[in-house]
Amino acid sequence: MGSGATFTAGFNGISTGTTGTPTGFTLNGTACNGDGGPGPGPTPSISATPSSLTVAGGASVTSNLRLSAAPTSSGVTVALTRSGSTAITASPTSITFNSSNWQSGVNVTFSAAAGTTSATSTFTAAASGYNSATISVARSTGPVTGRVDNPYVGAGVYNNPQWRANAAAHGGSAIAMQPTGVWMDRISAITGNNSPTTGTMGLADHLDEAVAQDQANGSTPMVIQIVIYNLPGRDCAALASNGELGPNDLPRYKAEYVDVIAGILRRPAYANLRIVLIIEIDSLPNLVTNVTSRPTGTAMCDTMLQNRGYVDGVGYALATFGAIPNVYNYVDAGHHGWLGWDTNFGPSVDIMRTAATASGSTLANVHGFITNTANTSALQEPYITVDNTTRPSTWIDWNQFNDELTYAQAFRQRAVQAGFDANIGMLIDTSRNGWGGPNRPTGPSNASDLNTRIDASRIDRRIHKGNWCNPSGAGLGERPRAAPAPGIDAYVWIKPPGESDGASREIPNDEGKGFDRMCDPTYGGNPRNNNNMTGAKPNAPLSGHWFPEQFQELLQNAYPPL
Repeated sequence: MGSGATFTAGFNGISTGTTGTPTGFTLNGTACNGDGGPGPGPTPSISATPSSLTVAGGASVTSNLRLSAAPTSSGVTVALTRSGSTAITASPTSITFNSSNWQSGVNVTFSAAAGTTSATSTFTAAASGYNSATISVARSTGPVTGRVDNPYVGAGVYNNPQWRANAAAHGGSAIAMQPTGVWMDRISAITGNNSPTTGTMGLADHLDEAVAQDQANGSTPMVIQIVIYNLPGRDCAALASNGELGPNDLPRYKAEYVDVIAGILRRPAYANLRIVLIIEIDSLPNLVTNVTSRPTGTAMCDTMLQNRGYVDGVGYALATFGAIPNVYNYVDAGHHGWLGWDTNFGPSVDIMRTAATASGSTLANVHGFITNTANTSALQEPYITVDNTTRPSTWIDWNQFNDELTYAQAFRQRAVQAGFDANIGMLIDTSRNGWGGPNRPTGPSNASDLNTRIDASRIDRRIHKGNWCNPSGAGLGERPRAAPAPGIDAYVWIKPPGESDGASREIPNDEGKGFDRMCDPTYGGNPRNNNNMTGAKPNAPLSGHWFPEQFQELLQNAYPPL
């Protein structure tokens, strides 16, 4: 090598100048300068997630700012300055980071003045000694473009090829082409983790397949249904469906889950799809019914109420996804056998309103609600009238409702009263609430004893309405269809028939799923099912895993029959 040559060594990042003397390298994690002494090291930085946002006029969205390195004991003040349109504002414009918040970050809310003309602002987050971050915020050029009142009307709905293959392989060819929900139940599900619950297809794979089905569908629009299901401390009252994130992992939920999904949904390739998101089932209702001020309470539900993990998580999801013009957010609203009592009904609507206005969200980000997700409450009970003569029965137990249709319609009315949009719509999951087969009653009983008469007349054959795990005797319900009843956007199959609710015994796993005794057919119950037997099917696998015996029973007991 000549004396004037420059070379770069292929180890430890060492580079040298023309003299062959190292100009800077890293040794055992310490930055060094050319004379072998410590160097200044990398400059810490400010990060923003997401860094590009779209917001409708009159609405707000949020971005999370955080630091890459801990500040000094006196803290670091980050100031936000705006360039571009004054129609978009930020709050707060000054944030002090300290030892308690530099990693989790602080949310900044960006609000757009009402209007439909194009407006773009760039906000720079800067602090002494830190590399700055920029956030680009654009006001959409119209009302939330592309949205219709009911996305299901006149549309096809995505058929998941992975579920289709399972259904067809297990005798379900008659229903294999039905649309079902795609569940994003872990961070790794976004890219595809080859697990029994999500298979090899990630979110983009499903969206690409939906685009292909849309292209084959001619001019008919295409709906794809995606379940957003990964809150910190998930399902605080049910061990079978616990998740990967701990109760204080809200920052991970936002940055590694919601923001990543939103980045994929924003891709231009998917702009023509109608993307229906089912927002966090079995979360907000738990904050009403399963805190320890109730006999049904758990300590984890207390934690999630106190730390606002569910409320702020749902609010963040609604704000982030609501800013995407072709997304329709439907928030889980439990079911009549959970929230139908006077003490639960109104408070549940209120907690949903609180979540819908948290983390920079507004009520406008909620397109509707969904009931009965992954549950088996009967759609209608034609042989029982709910009144003061039947409400005292053991089965109804003073509930205001006895089926999902009347509950969903009443929930919609109460939500409108609470300030949600007057055109808000409801979905009802009918994937497993048919209750057909030989045990289905064909008319009302004339028994003189109230409980005998109600038990002989009811369609729902569970032992108790609190039984939710793989109930024996269930059947496929109404097939998915649009606008089946006033106020109802669609009957849907969000829970794919044949996928387990939870294991009937403890099964070690890496999915964060515990063993819930409500899935054990030998368990005598707890206050949440009034200490009744569970009625769960035996030999069930982990939640989300294929359960062939259950699928066969759902086919046999389908109503309407196949």
